[in-house]
Amino acid sequence: MRLEMREMSTCNPSQAGEFMRVQVSAMRLESPDVLSMELRDFHGLELPPAPPGSHIDVSLREGLTRPYSVVRGDKGTYVLAVKRESSSRGGSAHVHERLRVGDVIQVSKPHNHFALAEGTGPCVLIAGGIGITPLLPMVRALERAGRPWRLHYAAKDIAKAPFARELRQLGERVIMHCSQTAGRLDLAKLVANAEPETHFYCCGPASMLDDFAEATRAVEPARVHTERFGPAALPADSSSFEVQLAKSAQRIVVGSDISILDALLQSGVNVDYSCRQGICGVCEVRVLEGVADHRDEILTDAERSSNKTMMVCCSRARSRTLVLDL
Repeated sequence: MRLEMREMSTCNPSQAGEFMRVQVSAMRLESPDVLSMELRDFHGLELPPAPPGSHIDVSLREGLTRPYSVVRGDKGTYVLAVKRESSSRGGSAHVHERLRVGDVIQVSKPHNHFALAEGTGPCVLIAGGIGITPLLPMVRALERAGRPWRLHYAAKDIAKAPFARELRQLGERVIMHCSQTAGRLDLAKLVANAEPETHFYCCGPASMLDDFAEATRAVEPARVHTERFGPAALPADSSSFEVQLAKSAQRIVVGSDISILDALLQSGVNVDYSCRQGICGVCEVRVLEGVADHRDEILTDAERSSNKTMMVCCSRARSRTLVLDL
């Protein structure tokens, strides 16, 4: 059957050289609220390999770019899995409600800030809900390499957890944990009982990542790896400041418990964003006046000192007021 092809998005001109046109070749419900989709190169070529832990930025339409972990990216295609979030600002809602087989969208080449560490030592992987997506390809890679591993997978309802069937086929090294009946995983116990020189990987909700950070506090940092889907909690010393928008003269107060990005969105200001962690660069904005407090992982020291741009998803202000080119 011939697929009807619909062009769903155009990326920003500044991103045009970094994005690839792909076609949605298959979609499948992995659970009641998780939809997977297979992406193939629009021209029939093999997509660049996506090592375990990789994510790609998906441009769903103008101004709507979101990062998604690659569940499988070793066969010339990418498989992503997207959870339908009730609080979605457009990303997951767009995928579940509008995206269809045959649609053509644009994606970035794979980025990997959550890669498997080299070596032959043991690995303990901890996933919460949709946090299984970057860890599943890690499990496959560890299994192929014959490297010792164990996965602890927490979900509210194990029967409805995405990819549960594939994980059960991997045997007793996968421990399924029903958080609805058994509560939170005892991460301190898991870390304490692990073999020496174990590498720990965790991806899940903020509460799990907080528990994981506490449980691994005494572990060598090089052996602790995390992936965060939402914005990190603001530091306790964050203070309020004002953002002025040069193009509209709008003034917005950014409270101590909110990011510039969220303050802008709540005020009806449309800003491109993706990772919400300061690792992708989509939300970069020019600073016209004031001094930025840079908390991203992209800008160099020289670029930060120049104070010309900032990432509004995570960075804040050292001055009482920031004037942005918005």
